[in-house]
Parts: sequence; C-alpha cells; structure tokens
Amino acid sequence: MINPQNNKAVVVKDLERRFGKFVAVNRVSFDVAKGEIFGFLGPNGAGKSTTIRMLCGILAPTSGSGTVAGFDVRTEAEKIKAHIGYMSQKFSLYEDLTVEENIDFYSGIYRIPPERKRERKEWVLEMAGLREHRHSPTSVLSGGWKQRLALGCAILHEPPVVFLDEPTSGVDPISRRQFWDLIYELAGRGVTIFVTTHYMDEAEYCDRIGLIYRGELIALGTPAKLKTELMQEDVLEVHCERPQEAMEQISNLRGIKEVALFGKGLHVVTEDGAATAKLLRAVLPEKGYAAPRVEPIAPSLEDVFVSLIEARDRAENNQPAVQA
Repeated sequence: MINPQNNKAVVVKDLERRFGKFVAVNRVSFDVAKGEIFGFLGPNGAGKSTTIRMLCGILAPTSGSGTVAGFDVRTEAEKIKAHIGYMSQKFSLYEDLTVEENIDFYSGIYRIPPERKRERKEWVLEMAGLREHRHSPTSVLSGGWKQRLALGCAILHEPPVVFLDEPTSGVDPISRRQFWDLIYELAGRGVTIFVTTHYMDEAEYCDRIGLIYRGELIALGTPAKLKTELMQEDVLEVHCERPQEAMEQISNLRGIKEVALFGKGLHVVTEDGAATAKLLRAVLPEKGYAAPRVEPIAPSLEDVFVSLIEARDRAENNQPAVQA
C-alpha cells in the first residue's frame, strides 16, 4: 500500500548502476515531492536514461535504494510499472491505427475497467483536441497532436507519477507551449512529473532541476537557486560587430572562462565581471570592433550548466593519479 502520509513520489538513495567496470549511474540521491515538476538534465551519455529505466522498473539497480509511488525499485518493479505513466520523444503511438484505436489499445494494456473506459477515452480526445479526428489515422496528425495524444495514452490509467523523456523534441514552439500548459494542469491535480529535456527554456518551467554528468548528480535545486547560488563566475553580455569573429579575440583574453554565441550577441563567463568588462571595452575597439556594448547579466541556466560541467572536468583533471 502507498503511505498517504508520505509526501514524496520518488525517493532515491545512493542509486548505482554498473555495466561491467563502467559506472553509468554513480550513487545518485534525490527525492521528488508529489505534484512537483522535476527536470532531469544532462548531456548525452550522462546517465539520464539509465536512471529513468531504474525508476520505471525496467532495469535493476546494482546497489542503492529507491521508491516510486511508494514501491521499491528493487523488489516491486511490476507494481511500479502499473502506477506510472511513460512517454518518450518517439510518442509510442501506432501510426497505422486511428486515434481512437490507439486509445483503445492502451486502455487494454492498462486494464482499464469497461465502465471507466469510455469516460477516459472522451477525456483524452477532449484534452488532445482530437474529438473531430477520432477516426483519422494517427500517421496524418501533426507533431503537436501526436504529442498530446501520446500524453493522453500515457495517463489513461491516471497514474500518480509520469515520466516524460524528451517529450517536446521536434515539436514546434506553439505546440511546446501548449504541452507545458497540460503539464501544469496535471501537476495542479497532484500528478508528479519527471521530465528530461534539452531545451533550456523548458528547464525554467520546472519546480526543481537535477543536473547529472558522467553518472553523478552535480547540482540540485530550483532554477533560481542554480542561477544565484551555484554559479561561481560572472556573466557579461557583449554586443558588437561580427560577434562570431570577436569570439576568438575574446576567448584569448586573461580571466575568460567561456565565450558562446547567444542570439545576436555573446555571453562571456569570467572570474571578475567588472575587470573583464573594462578590458573588453578597451580591447575590442583596438581590434576594429566599434562601440561594443558590454553589460553584466544574470546567468542563464545554460551558462550555469556549462560552468558546472567545466568545473567538474577541471576538478577531475587536477586530481592526482591513483597509485597501483
């Protein structure tokens, strides 16, 4: 039984997964509250998918412990599968079936009682905006409609926890915004959302974020906390002529940690914002860039993630070699 007094939908303690000598997930610990939108971010190969597979009861942990919806990831995998929803970036729909046939198929998979089946089907059609297209082949739907249909099929059985793996990949910006409105609606009803995304603007929508890198959780907190407490360096926004050419000039200056194109300008990560701003205002005109505009700004989540990952890499490279 799920303990109603337990406010945690997901609890992970020292979770580890090894494949031979390779450590894919290294003693990861975190928890997710009921009704929370939790973002799980990291580069390709960082351990996101392996962690999710363990939490969904698909892959057994090598060590450590965890619960999802109150069930143990090591001993109650089948119960976890029955109490979660899962949606991947490929949407998991059958393109040769109609919209209604896809819903009927997943109703059977989730063993929804006959007396509830019609009500849940109508809810999905309404939520996805597909009432008028219920008999259309799924293959003819736009990306946004497929996305909403896939979400509806994933939560037909009203699970308390939903895992969304890159759910907006390849979908247009308007559909992405509409999809996040649905996520907020679900969270408002108490559903826990565990989402991975590579869109930094979407990470801002999450209540909290965990950043995993090389199998380790290297940051955990609200977007505001990550940007204000965990960013050690200053960030400058630079607007000048030929920004792509200016990147090379700037990256060679002392005190510069990172330079990246950002819109029509540059983001410069530096140890000392005031000193670097003064230096840039002097050096860029000497190099032929007239009247550069240099301003300190609050870091974006992308700035924070790049800084944290580079700091972790530097720390690893500076570690003394282990003697045999």
